[in-house]
Amino acid sequence: MDFLQFDDVTFSYPPVDGDVDSNGKQIVPAPVFEHFSGSLPGGGFISLVGQNGCGKSTFLMLASGRLLPDSGNIKLLGKNPAKLNQEEKNLLASVIYQNVEFDTEDKTGGLLAQVYSAGALKNNAKAIRSDGDLLAEIIEIFELDSLLERPLTHLSKGEKQRVILAFSLLYGSASVFMDEPMFAMEDRQKENALAYLKEFVKKTGTTIYCSMHELDLSKKYSDYVLLFYPGREMAFGTPEEVLTPKDLEKAYQIPAEMLKHKEDMTREQLKAVAKTIDEQFSKKN
Repeated sequence: MDFLQFDDVTFSYPPVDGDVDSNGKQIVPAPVFEHFSGSLPGGGFISLVGQNGCGKSTFLMLASGRLLPDSGNIKLLGKNPAKLNQEEKNLLASVIYQNVEFDTEDKTGGLLAQVYSAGALKNNAKAIRSDGDLLAEIIEIFELDSLLERPLTHLSKGEKQRVILAFSLLYGSASVFMDEPMFAMEDRQKENALAYLKEFVKKTGTTIYCSMHELDLSKKYSDYVLLFYPGREMAFGTPEEVLTPKDLEKAYQIPAEMLKHKEDMTREQLKAVAKTIDEQFSKKN
């Protein structure tokens, strides 16, 4: 059985109120995917790479059942997310959105414990760690000790991202779909997190699909890569098979030697977004 299957899927975002052309006519967005079919395997840590706007985020939301296609069918682990209730969807797939925000004054430590107790990971805890204390392990790996007594709304963007990563693992879903989950984290924290995620999927059998901008990290930590080309064409394989200069030039539409510069610029843009969010938060508090 394929882990993920798209069958003749078409999806468009709805028109935006007030978004009109020069003649005053409503602008109707073009389909992000149109009659798209394909199947992908599960198992391991799989990174999604490609230009901004190539469909990575929409793909993740469709695959996880958080968006539903206009037509066609999607199956994740043999199940159609459109036919599942929210709890069933959550156990099938956890999702990390790119800019998720929370509205709660509950302390971070209590929320972590609640997520762990409500999910399925605890059922496999001793198979993963001899003493079964996975909550303590994840708190240590993601450097959350100093955050446990602080409300989630009082954390910086990078701190929130580390907590959200912990949430996604502690719940114990069969799969996790992550959309740029680490852009505000320090480089050292990214490396620690990715190394742990790669080991986590081996121990648990979880499948992780994660969109990333850093090609060097994708090469280093991914078991497989899903590379997006213009026109919704994709390539799937190991980093050695897919992240070749020829394929990257086709995907990014620029010479391979310029990719590192483009990647650095994108990283700085994401850091600027995180800094703006933190500054706005500081003014409110």
